[in-house]
Amino acid sequence: MKIVFADSRIIDRGDMDWSGLTALGEFKNYRETSREDAPEHLAGSEAILVDSFPMDGEMMDLCPDLKFIGVAATGYNHIDLDAAKARGIAVANVPAYSTEAVAQHAVALLLTLAGRIDEYDRQVHRGLWNKEAGEAYEPLPITLLAGRSMGIIGWGNIGRRVGEIARALGMEVRRWREDPEGVRNADVISLHCPLTEENRGMIDEEFIASMKDGAILINTARGALVDEDALARALESGKLAGAGLDVMAEEPPASDSPLLATPRCILTPHIAFTPEEIRQRVVNVCGENLKAFLEGKELNRIL
Repeated sequence: MKIVFADSRIIDRGDMDWSGLTALGEFKNYRETSREDAPEHLAGSEAILVDSFPMDGEMMDLCPDLKFIGVAATGYNHIDLDAAKARGIAVANVPAYSTEAVAQHAVALLLTLAGRIDEYDRQVHRGLWNKEAGEAYEPLPITLLAGRSMGIIGWGNIGRRVGEIARALGMEVRRWREDPEGVRNADVISLHCPLTEENRGMIDEEFIASMKDGAILINTARGALVDEDALARALESGKLAGAGLDVMAEEPPASDSPLLATPRCILTPHIAFTPEEIRQRVVNVCGENLKAFLEGKELNRIL
């Protein structure tokens, strides 16, 4: 069996054990694949693994022998399931692999914003806190999270874990499905839901206007859940006190993205899920999913 990983750049930093996949056939690993590269990279594939590479009908048709698509992630909105079903192609993902890592990162973004850690760090490195300067640093207000509220949109494994940590910090946790108005009025809103056509851009001008003044937005789910122009305006105006984002609508963002120049906006390059242990777990489960398929079993099957 010819197995191709189309875009392993984020998963593979030269530290992965691929034996679970190499044992199943001829394995080829590409760090990146563009649509222009696809005819060469994917040719003859019977199984294709993808991280974020979009597998639509056109890409599937490049591989007439394709039987299996493995998504090296939980989200699969970049896979055309209708096209796969029409061609009899099985699809499997890696569910709940990054719960602890993403929850940790979401809370790290929140703590950075609440404690103004990044801003104080820059002041100290500029020499504004030393014997000569005395206390010449600019005092910035720090938010005590204990006693405040967190609204969570998306109560899956990650959302629940973030809720547990928030409670440990002394916060009141509100769930979107149970109390949407309570979530809108929370001191912090954290996004942990999958992206669908129904919720695309849900954090828009109208939603932000309904949020509590001075609230903080955290997004470690999908960038397209947020109208980034509306978020930038809310941060510029002070309507929101801060935003911490590990995901953006366009990744990487264009140089003119409004959020790159917006104050009180912490941005990380979609790395919440990248501890080595987590990445190896993804590789291992991809191999287990494909092995199950070859044995006529279903493991983590979407289709």
